[in-house]
Amino acid sequence: MKTWLITGVSSGFGYEMTKQLLERDDIVIGTVRNTDKVKSLTEQYPVNFDCRILDVTDVAAVQKTVNDAFAKRGKIDVVVSNAGYGLFGCAEELSDAEIDHIIATNLTGSIQLIKTALPHMRKQGGGRIIQLSSYGGQVAFPANSMYHATKFGIEGFCEAVAQEVAQFGIGMTIVEPGGARTEFRYGSAKVAKLMPEYDSCHGFLNMLDASKGLAPGDPAKMAQRIIESADMEKAPLRMVLGSQALAATIQRLEERVADYKTQTELAASTDVV
Repeated sequence: MKTWLITGVSSGFGYEMTKQLLERDDIVIGTVRNTDKVKSLTEQYPVNFDCRILDVTDVAAVQKTVNDAFAKRGKIDVVVSNAGYGLFGCAEELSDAEIDHIIATNLTGSIQLIKTALPHMRKQGGGRIIQLSSYGGQVAFPANSMYHATKFGIEGFCEAVAQEVAQFGIGMTIVEPGGARTEFRYGSAKVAKLMPEYDSCHGFLNMLDASKGLAPGDPAKMAQRIIESADMEKAPLRMVLGSQALAATIQRLEERVADYKTQTELAASTDVV
């Protein structure tokens, strides 16, 4: 039996993970902004499901929730930073408020959650941190710049932190799912005020329309793979879920490496000799 702290469990991967974990008799401290969406879980699992209200953009609330959870449970084996959403629109189409909010949610909220959990995990002698990212943390598309900014950012943070805390027995896994049939696409995604000048970049509107075809990823299967990673002695730092996502990631990384390799003379030209 493991004890998990998971943010954003009212839908998507957070909900699927919570449901599967409770079914196997693990303990889940799950955060939501609205308890109505998890009422069935709170009624069915009154002992093992500890539901907390949390808006991850509230840094003080994030810190209090994490500290209280460790104080109550004594030990938390796995912390899952899952809360987040997508924001679609070209850079010029985004409002300042939209930019600030997605950074506060996807990036700052995740950083504060992980940072607050670290001293507890270090003192308890280890644990696992799982950060939900996206293959959009490696591959960027037009009209999604701020989402990519948050995911590229949190991946850099987690890659560095993983090296800092490995000495304490704390593992880190960055999960990079591809498109899945969750509310992320078909409910929670935000769209900026679009401008006709950028119509050529608005293909994402078809992706957000379920009538135009559903995403290939099965959220239940993806949640199962994420849970299984916590049982691995050494899980991969980055775990891609979805064949399309893996193919796109490999292609983009190969293109990036090939571009870098053309710059050997340019890079050396700036060395002190």
